[in-house]
Amino acid sequence: QVRLVESGGGLVQPGDSLSLSCAASGRTFSSYSMGWFRQAPGKERERVASHTWTGGITYQADYIDSVKGRFTVSRDNAKNTVDLQMNSLKPEDTAVYYCAAGRSPDSYDYWGQGTQVTVSS
Repeated sequence: QVRLVESGGGLVQPGDSLSLSCAASGRTFSSYSMGWFRQAPGKERERVASHTWTGGITYQADYIDSVKGRFTVSRDNAKNTVDLQMNSLKPEDTAVYYCAAGRSPDSYDYWGQGTQVTVSS
């Protein structure tokens, strides 16, 4: 059974940093696209970052404009984990953050349960 479990959410102040981690089990995801999504109250879910296998041992990381330079996605295939380092957090980053895995960055088949990130003074 495939499972994705997020951890690391919480309440922080603007300007703080937070690291989210997604632990995958049930299969190996080294050739999958791993994505971090978020959904704020009253808003549609959006993909914040993706980390996609491009062949061999190379991966491509992509980000939405609003988090470029502040968020960094990375993975550890040995541990089957993918992390999202979030720096210089803003109130507008407040949302439930979800980890997802899929064969391509356009289609995600597996989802975690989500972890709440709240940025507030």
